Amino acid sequence: MSDHPNSIQPETTLNISAEGRVDSEPDIAFITGGVREEAKTAKAAMSANAEAMQAMFNVLDNNQVDRKDVQTSNLSLQPRYDYVEERGENGRTTGKQVLVGYTASNQVTIKVRDLVGLGPLLDDLIDAGGNTFSGVRFALDDDTSVRNQARKSAMADALARAELYAEAADMKVHRIVTVSEGGNYNPAPQPMVMARMESSRADAATPIAGGEIGYTARVDVMFQLKKK
Repeated sequence: MSDHPNSIQPETTLNISAEGRVDSEPDIAFITGGVREEAKTAKAAMSANAEAMQAMFNVLDNNQVDRKDVQTSNLSLQPRYDYVEERGENGRTTGKQVLVGYTASNQVTIKVRDLVGLGPLLDDLIDAGGNTFSGVRFALDDDTSVRNQARKSAMADALARAELYAEAADMKVHRIVTVSEGGNYNPAPQPMVMARMESSRADAATPIAGGEIGYTARVDVMFQLKKK
């Protein structure tokens, strides 16, 4: 009696995990930056922050950055305290926190489509009052094709390895039983070190290199093997 066509014997299966990676030049970048201001009162801190942020938005407008490509990523107002030690009448020293002011912070994530102008744009934002920049991430505006290439590469690797193992075992690949896609990932955002927080138009623009970005796909495939 022959086996049912859907029956799988554990000893005839092979599990393969494979990855495929495709590198591509980016065509957009995301920068995260903004303004942090300190003042004696909450109102003064927020007012100074709003003024500097407006100057930054003016720079973005002048550089033809669409407002739909700018998103607030963090807005905060925090009290600032100093630790003060006091000596009591009994001679003992005690410490307490004393309110000394407030810190207002506003951060935005900016999608930059003109990579050639990325360095000069950063300089202009610093000139306008930007003093906190936490990172830059390069990407593709439409990464569908590249991700699909990575998926195909991962599947091709899985098939090639399955054929290799089957041949080594004097068997052949009969069929694919299951396919599942693992986590796809890209490189993490790169920290952006600002060599200077003040710029002059006589200085060269801050150099920014996009390089290449890699898109990786992973597949987990179960194969059924048969004797030749």
